[in-house]
Amino acid sequence: MSNPASEQRLGTVRERIDAIDGELLRLISERAKCATEVARIKLETGGQGGETAFYRPEREAAILRRVREQNPGPLAGETVARLFREVISACLALEQPMRVAYLGPEGTYTHSAALKQFGHAVEAVPCSAIDEIFRQVEARTVDFGVVPVENSTEGVVSHTLDMFLNSPLKISGEVELRVNHCLLSRAEGTAAIRRVYAHQQALAQCRRWLDEHLGQAERIPLASNAEAARLAAGEAGAAAIASQTAAEIYQLPVLAANIEDEPNNTTRFLVIGRHDVPPSGQDKTTLLLSTANRPGALHRMLEPLASSGISMTRIESRPSRRGTWDYVFFVDVEGHREEPRLASALQALQGEAAMVRVLGSYQRSPL
Repeated sequence: MSNPASEQRLGTVRERIDAIDGELLRLISERAKCATEVARIKLETGGQGGETAFYRPEREAAILRRVREQNPGPLAGETVARLFREVISACLALEQPMRVAYLGPEGTYTHSAALKQFGHAVEAVPCSAIDEIFRQVEARTVDFGVVPVENSTEGVVSHTLDMFLNSPLKISGEVELRVNHCLLSRAEGTAAIRRVYAHQQALAQCRRWLDEHLGQAERIPLASNAEAARLAAGEAGAAAIASQTAAEIYQLPVLAANIEDEPNNTTRFLVIGRHDVPPSGQDKTTLLLSTANRPGALHRMLEPLASSGISMTRIESRPSRRGTWDYVFFVDVEGHREEPRLASALQALQGEAAMVRVLGSYQRSPL
């Protein structure tokens, strides 16, 4: 039985919501008009190397950081940032439609990372391999690329690091993505599953769950979890480990969610581009270093960072491919290359290292 007083109160609140929606629409349209004016001014003044820099990651990072800090609630800061990300993405598309390459097919975690960084208004271009993403960005057929670089459980993606050895591209940003794996299948239950398709890392990240619940099933590694979902959608007795997004794209029921062994399973992705990124205020810098193969060489090479009080957050060694047992080092440090303290340390580093390349200074991912 309806309560007239409650219905009247609901009607008043709904009228207020309608008015707020109208004001939001007006303000979003006004923001879009400002974006088109920004595009007009940029085209008049030109850009670096003949390219006009419509996408400014440091500017967007500052906007999203500000809305998180100023968010009064009750929506979570990350939710508000995601809403603003889509508004920014749509407005940027008015300035210039952007193409972003990612490790496909559609529905991979790299695809999700690309959309998290750039929003849904970009043209996301799937690639079959990491080296293809690098080639597309180098050839200017896309504006940026998104590649996986490390997972909190399974470690570094070595192929991504190796590509930087001979590539002129810069790191323009990073994206951290919580990875929640789902078991997808048309089977009635786990007892009917005979094959599980997934990327090798996904199989490793769900090893204990698979041992306990699908010990009878063959585990078949594929190039991507999205490809696994595509195959499982057409095979009886098959399942895939993939994302909720892949379940929606390939119309597969979710038999079990969050089956990863580590609840904080996170993958880090790099955004690769052709230009350096100005400081955002919360940056990190990635270096590619090499040193002579002699005792204490690595310690001496890194001493300028320590003496300058520069915090090193990660170091990874990879074969240099120049000679047997010759290695290079990928080093992440806090700060931007243009900051005086880090700039001074990098200058001192030049005197100790056989090679110093700054792969990029960019906004740290807020996760």
